[in-house]
Amino acid sequence: MPVLRIHGNSSCHGVFHHQLHGELAQDRRLITFDPPGHGESSDAPDPMRSYTRPGLADAAVELLEKLGVTEAVVFGWSLGGHIGIEMIPRFQGMRGLMVSGTLPIGRNNMAQGFVAAPRSGLAGRQDLTEIEIDAFVQAIFGRSAEPFLRDAVARADGRFRKRAFEASRAGKGVDQRLTVETSPVPLAVVNGEADRFVNLDYFDTVAYANLWEGRCHAWPVWGMRRSGKRRTFSILYSNASCATSKRPPLATVEPRQRIGIPKHQDRALTFFPEIEVPEEHHFA
Repeated sequence: MPVLRIHGNSSCHGVFHHQLHGELAQDRRLITFDPPGHGESSDAPDPMRSYTRPGLADAAVELLEKLGVTEAVVFGWSLGGHIGIEMIPRFQGMRGLMVSGTLPIGRNNMAQGFVAAPRSGLAGRQDLTEIEIDAFVQAIFGRSAEPFLRDAVARADGRFRKRAFEASRAGKGVDQRLTVETSPVPLAVVNGEADRFVNLDYFDTVAYANLWEGRCHAWPVWGMRRSGKRRTFSILYSNASCATSKRPPLATVEPRQRIGIPKHQDRALTFFPEIEVPEEHHFA
């Protein structure tokens, strides 16, 4: 079953390059893309519509349709998780959803689960100075930040940040708390226990309809580069498959365990050039 991976605000598909070259890619089709206004995709011709959670979810669903994918597990990091939740009523083939750093907040309650203003206000600011770009990257990635991540923030369409936050505050899109409290889609919630921006206690106040292992997970070490995430994806994939095939799930794994990632030659990567949904690209 394919796994669609969706990155966060002002990032790019490169955040998943370790997983795309890792063990997970050996027996699964991994798909990721740059939403409009990010990475290798063009800026949106209609920012008012496209730079919202519903607009981004529509783009993701359109991509899957173009690729002929009728069933998939979805992973979303931060904003990507919000897009994933927004996809639930739009993509009937979603067999599992995993989110990290994504607060399933009710409509018009955007700040309810944040410890501080998201990314100190930079996440919703249209224009960033060079110093602010550095601060944004360090706040999110810390010591794991690589040069391409800074380039991604600098490249991102600033109108996206401004419009996305305006639309969220205006209540555009589904009520995300209500969605996860009523959807039968298997949901895994995995966060870093040292997350400085979200209130981890908030996650435990949500009455999830179908939560993986019946609880939210907070890992001691969490980052886009950690190989432990590969194992978690495998567990979620098994959990989603079991929901339809009744097979026994994979055993859980100690979060601190590190798993070596070998090179792998066959990985699928997709993104949005211009305003059309593209064909699939294979990277050597």
